[in-house]
Amino acid sequence: MKQTLVYGQQSCRLKLEGFPDVSAGHSADALGIITSWTLDWAGRPQLEGRLDHLVALINGVLPYARYLMSGVARPFGAPSEPVGIAPAGVGQHLLVLRSGQPGVGPLEVQLDDAELADLVRVLDSLRLDPRLHLQSPLSQPLVQPLRRWELRQAEPLAQRLAAPLGGLAALALTAGLSSLIPLPAPAPYRASSTAPTTAPETSAGPSPAPAAIPAALDPGNSGSLTPKAATLPNPAKPTTQPAISPARPSGPPARP
Repeated sequence: MKQTLVYGQQSCRLKLEGFPDVSAGHSADALGIITSWTLDWAGRPQLEGRLDHLVALINGVLPYARYLMSGVARPFGAPSEPVGIAPAGVGQHLLVLRSGQPGVGPLEVQLDDAELADLVRVLDSLRLDPRLHLQSPLSQPLVQPLRRWELRQAEPLAQRLAAPLGGLAALALTAGLSSLIPLPAPAPYRASSTAPTTAPETSAGPSPAPAAIPAALDPGNSGSLTPKAATLPNPAKPTTQPAISPARPSGPPARP
């Protein structure tokens, strides 16, 4: 029996027609063999295609919306693929549908944020419907978060370079200010007035015996503790001789 599944939002409506795959054990209300699908847009021509076109639409639009919600606006869909989508300005998106028939050019559909959100809800409802069994698997990891390097691509180049450039500028400023601080003047050299004293060298040989203490000063002498006066010889007294005065003549001086 022919089955029809419809998923609709305010600006678009997706309709699938097909049959259950009895050989795969599908129930009567399931849809395993899709014969046609149509996408109706408000104020735009109707879109239709084969199953591979529908799978390409899912694999292109849903990852694009996931990246866009994370702040990474990047195109999806190579020129050789049936469906491609890319950002086309602030709040605008360009959906390109390429036909497999010869002589038919690609169809470009301009979407705003609201129309893209309706298309994403429709495709999410189709993907999560338990009655639908797509034979072609989805190649995109739709439920995995973005990697860190993918999120860093969304940051502007100036914002990514602000931290390292600011650190280098602060380091250069600190080095420049430190170079302006004058160094302390060295203390003047003053020569010492006294010659340096050297410690007497000690020989490794035996130390000399102490000098003998006189018996009079020896405290071990129990006879007398009073030192005896030493008798020294008196120095010789100098002999004084009378001064010799010249003799005066006794007579009168001789006359010539």
